Amino acid sequence: MRADQLLERKAVISGIGQSAVGRRLNRSDLDLTVEAALVAIADAGLTRDDIDGLSTYPGMGMGPGGFAGPAGPDVQDALRLKLNWHDGGGEGPGQIRAVMAACLAVAAGLARHVLVYRTVTESTAQGKGGRQALGGMGGMTGSGGGPPRMMGFMQWTIPFGAVSATNWLAQVARRRMYEFGLTREQLAQIALNGRRNAMLNPIAIFREPLTMEDYLAARMISTPLCLYDCDIPCDGSTAVIVSHVDYAPDAPRSVAHVNAIGTAIRGRPSWDQFDDMTTMAARDAAASMWKRTELTPADVDVAELYDGFSILTMTWLEELGFCGKGESGPFVEGGERIALGGELPLNTSGGQLSAGRLHGFGFLHEACLQLRGEGGARQVAGNPEVAVVANGGGPIAGTMLLTRGPA
Repeated sequence: MRADQLLERKAVISGIGQSAVGRRLNRSDLDLTVEAALVAIADAGLTRDDIDGLSTYPGMGMGPGGFAGPAGPDVQDALRLKLNWHDGGGEGPGQIRAVMAACLAVAAGLARHVLVYRTVTESTAQGKGGRQALGGMGGMTGSGGGPPRMMGFMQWTIPFGAVSATNWLAQVARRRMYEFGLTREQLAQIALNGRRNAMLNPIAIFREPLTMEDYLAARMISTPLCLYDCDIPCDGSTAVIVSHVDYAPDAPRSVAHVNAIGTAIRGRPSWDQFDDMTTMAARDAAASMWKRTELTPADVDVAELYDGFSILTMTWLEELGFCGKGESGPFVEGGERIALGGELPLNTSGGQLSAGRLHGFGFLHEACLQLRGEGGARQVAGNPEVAVVANGGGPIAGTMLLTRGPA
């Protein structure tokens, strides 16, 4: 496909914004969303009157408490937006689908400037109790006053105590240990690298040093995944403005050009029945993205790879071609390659393991900062020109390639 036929290249990220990010902020999701949105709109040099599109993931109260953020109509009303196009929903190539949809909308002329947001208040929602399992997301039905019945794949996992993605992805980690000899010490490098970068990020949730000894001594959540392999629930909102590429010369700040997106899924859409449990959906999303660009993995200067669980990052490293199949363990061993000064700076804000679970949108915000040269103490040297953002990684995944200049 010729470059001029790629619709995503008609889109840029012209503005970025984040609300306060923290644990148990006790603020409403709408409050946080409006804060982030206003920052992003101003950052793009626009006003609310310029925003004619709105997109979010997942919207409409989907999921357990604090997961979904406010519905699109509520945000439209709060900001008094006049929209030509709007979108929201939980299905598609990961959380980043909302940004991809916005790119296609501006390319098609349905809107010129789309506000895209992702808001979580999971930390406040959980209160003083523990983190809620995905088994509490619903998917149950009952009739005649009888007990509810779990539907879908969960009817086969819940009876065996596999109630959350931690359990399901522990199977992926265990399989990779069996197939490729992955060790816990290698897996630990994802968490240790994230913490080192988070120590340079003033809004990260956890900024205390983390050692290999700390990691190995942490309580096990679902073998072989321990506490530090799991992301940190938090409250916060991230917003970006997706604009038509024609606006780039007028934007007050450097824009991030969308070079390619990856959306494919060719395996079974299942946490436990995917055809290759060592890859999951990252395999197809990554492959489809590289087919849409003339760039290669060697061109990437910064990698922001989803770390809802550390094992997902290991999978993304391989499927995006930064190392060979089964080689992510040796690739990250020692941590030098993925450090800020390494050959592939990884999760430069601290990732979700230390900076907080902004459900993938924090990575997009960070990638834009890095391409602008505004990463502060954690800025990657050498004026990064290409960043990859990978989102999700179980049975749903999506990825985007961003550049500092046009293709």
